[in-house]
Amino acid sequence: MTTVDDMDYEFRTARPEDSKAIEALDGSFTTRTIFRVIVTEDGFALQEIPVDPPIHKVCPAEDADDDPAAEEDPNSRTFVAVGPDGLAGFAAVSYLPWNRRLAIEDIEVAPAHRDQGVGRTLVGHAIEFARECGAGHIWLEVTNMNAPAIHAYQRMGFTFCGLDTTLYDGTPSSGEHALYMSMPCP
Repeated sequence: MTTVDDMDYEFRTARPEDSKAIEALDGSFTTRTIFRVIVTEDGFALQEIPVDPPIHKVCPAEDADDDPAAEEDPNSRTFVAVGPDGLAGFAAVSYLPWNRRLAIEDIEVAPAHRDQGVGRTLVGHAIEFARECGAGHIWLEVTNMNAPAIHAYQRMGFTFCGLDTTLYDGTPSSGEHALYMSMPCP
């Protein structure tokens, strides 16, 4: 398996000229399992179940007025991974001083660059920024349908911390559930 150590990737803060590539990045995924959410009287439980045929999900484009590569807000950053063939991935993060949380707002890795450490390295840059900001923890949201991402986040040290059964209502992802994961800032 090829890894970031074996390839020539440049990891850096996004520049304005990265905006079009960030917007065009293929953030779709295919999964053979999903996490079924079981809401209980005292909370919720998750059960990973197989799906056949596998699910291929194309995430809808976000309505964003902001340029993802703009660095106007000192509490926000977008980190990019650029490979030999162009943009391999990005992570957009923001720091919330009131609760010392660094939120990973969006993270995507192009299919050809997955399972090579690109996402882990982007999260590493987010962790460095979290430390600079004085964050106490790092937080993210992921759909219960994206088992590959959930497993990757778990390998990085994230654990489940919450659920929203209505976040996607009225969107193309209606019926899915938002899972929240966090980890202490290392």
